[in-house]
Amino acid sequence: MIKEINKKQKESMNKTLEALKHELSTLRAGRASVSLLDKISVDYYGTLTPVNQMANVSIPEARVLLIQPWDKTSIGNIEKAILKSELGITPANDGNVIRLVIPALTEERRKELVKLVKKYGEEAKVVIRNARRDSNDSIKKMTKNGDVSEDDAKRAQDEVQEITNEYIKKVEEIIELKENEVMEV
Repeated sequence: MIKEINKKQKESMNKTLEALKHELSTLRAGRASVSLLDKISVDYYGTLTPVNQMANVSIPEARVLLIQPWDKTSIGNIEKAILKSELGITPANDGNVIRLVIPALTEERRKELVKLVKKYGEEAKVVIRNARRDSNDSIKKMTKNGDVSEDDAKRAQDEVQEITNEYIKKVEEIIELKENEVMEV
């Protein structure tokens, strides 16, 4: 039963790490990345469609994203969606493709991004701590019901804490990597 609790805790924490990585991948760090377009959906014949499902997205240069729509009539809608998004990049449309030139980040913008990265990291740590709390509550409930001895419960709670510490450390490593990437000039 305790193994089941630990398994559930690890699954929850792994999902949190994946969500954090995905959230951080959408932050603009001065380099072109296909994931910058993940949150952008385009009104395509009345249906909101992600850009990457209606166009070929490539990175011909380190700071350029190239969007080649499969349906050339949708190029205007893609351009509008990019302009409305939080990317802060003006697309260049030549009728066949859209180019997004990623501008260099200012020092001020880098610091804002680092704050945002830290915020995402703190949110992930809160979710991990909530998973720890849930696991500990399950162990306490099992102890109260007489399913687990006090000694086993103590060992299980120590194990839950070790797992939590391991995942908090992983979050900190991910955050540190992203901070370094953002602060690179």
